Amino acid sequence: MTGPRPGGDDAPDAGPRASAEPRPYRLPGTAGPAFTPPGGPGSAFTPPGTAGSAGSAFTPPEGIPVIALPPDDARWQDRMRTMVRLSVTERPVPEYLLARQESGHALSVPRVLDLTLRIGELLLAGGEGAEDVEAAMLGVAYAYGLVRVEPNVTFTLLGISYQPSLTEPPLSSTRTVRRRGTDYTRLAAVYHLVDDITAGDATPEDAYRRLADIRRNRHPYSSWFLTGAAGLLAGAASLLVGGNLIIFLAAALAAMVGDRLAWLLAGRGLPEFYQFAAASMPAAAMGVLVDRAHWIPGTSGVQSSAVITGGLFALLPGRALVAAVQDGLTGFYITASARLLEVIYLVVGIVIGVTLVLYAGVRFGVTLNPDQALRAYDQPWVQLIAAMVLTLAFAVLLQCERGVLVLATLNGGVAWTVYGVLHFQAGGNQVAATAAAAGLVGLFGQLMARYRYVSVLPYVTAAIGPLLPGSATYFGLLAVTQGHASAGATQLTRAAALALALAIGVNLGNEVARLALPTPGPSAPRLAAKRTRGF
Repeated sequence: MTGPRPGGDDAPDAGPRASAEPRPYRLPGTAGPAFTPPGGPGSAFTPPGTAGSAGSAFTPPEGIPVIALPPDDARWQDRMRTMVRLSVTERPVPEYLLARQESGHALSVPRVLDLTLRIGELLLAGGEGAEDVEAAMLGVAYAYGLVRVEPNVTFTLLGISYQPSLTEPPLSSTRTVRRRGTDYTRLAAVYHLVDDITAGDATPEDAYRRLADIRRNRHPYSSWFLTGAAGLLAGAASLLVGGNLIIFLAAALAAMVGDRLAWLLAGRGLPEFYQFAAASMPAAAMGVLVDRAHWIPGTSGVQSSAVITGGLFALLPGRALVAAVQDGLTGFYITASARLLEVIYLVVGIVIGVTLVLYAGVRFGVTLNPDQALRAYDQPWVQLIAAMVLTLAFAVLLQCERGVLVLATLNGGVAWTVYGVLHFQAGGNQVAATAAAAGLVGLFGQLMARYRYVSVLPYVTAAIGPLLPGSATYFGLLAVTQGHASAGATQLTRAAALALALAIGVNLGNEVARLALPTPGPSAPRLAAKRTRGF
């Protein structure tokens, strides 16, 4: 295929001419008489005189190469990610759309745009990355015959515009995401719906009906079951950092009290900032009580810190952090900035809740020791079991499907094994070990997601739970509370480095899986998000 020539369809195939008369042309979409533009030196209508003056800004004589798409039976993610980075005028038309256009089949454009926005809203509210949301919206629009569409996804607003032709005004529609809720079972149902739409197995009426069923479906786990999962997560995290059975029970009880307190505040309409601040207080208070309860055997030394650390594991916003870094790495900087700001607010809420309780405990003579952060707890089998239990509880809190729980738990166990070998056995850097383990989490999660044709989030988000920087966060807050600002800043900086290594490692594992896995049909690489040079 060759690109259009400046002179029209009757232009010769010769290369650039040394000199030529101005050529008559018609405006696109008009059938009036030909118009001969004025010539002369300096005229905007004068064609370039030499090939050297034309440079690379003009269409080459051999035309613009056609971008080949994977075949229609390939996954819609592979096909649509190719188009996300292309402008509307450069996007090729798939074969099934050409056949549909020849048959004269047409659908209501406003109805298709509304359905596309509703599907994108559920994906974005469920925590999906902006690039994947745009790819899904493109897939739905293309499946129903809308080629010249332009989706736009930000943190709270989705928009889509459709232009029937170059000479017609576009039709635009927007939708705002008001509420966010983590339910990966609902996310998987939306992915199955998009699969059926892109495969041509669902009419708009069927899609609307299934979308309404997805919205009406109850969560797979009740609120009290989730409270028990939060307690199990905190107890397993306390074992991960050196706790015993009594500390396991204390951390679990504190996490369940904090979870119910957060549910109570949420029912009263308070923002998440206050919910996180309130949910972090019971864990800190339980740690203070354990430190003062010398009559309970096995509750001295590192045990009181293990209670608070376990409570922090249940609250750290790892899901939002991974999504924020993923959006930033794929070029959606506005959405990434908003997600990072959300993470900062939630972490500040946790910091305020824990710091208030620790400050009160220190004033009453509690002897919590920040130097305990230097003590490494190394019990491989106990920690491996605790890490897998933590991952399982985290997956339940994320409302994952029951069939996903086993795979996510195994992925978390693999992550902790890699981290333990690199950090505890080989003596490697903790940040590098975290990044390597997170990279394997992303790699295996992407393989599982492609095998099941669903989102990668259920297999990845829960598996990084054991690697969250709960200990570094707690000891940094404790040092600041006791007036050791320098040591506290060091620990908090380390926690931030671990969090970034975690998120970047997961994203890198996903990208490696996409590069390594074969795509059927012609190669269709995803274009770079932005510039590839420093200017």
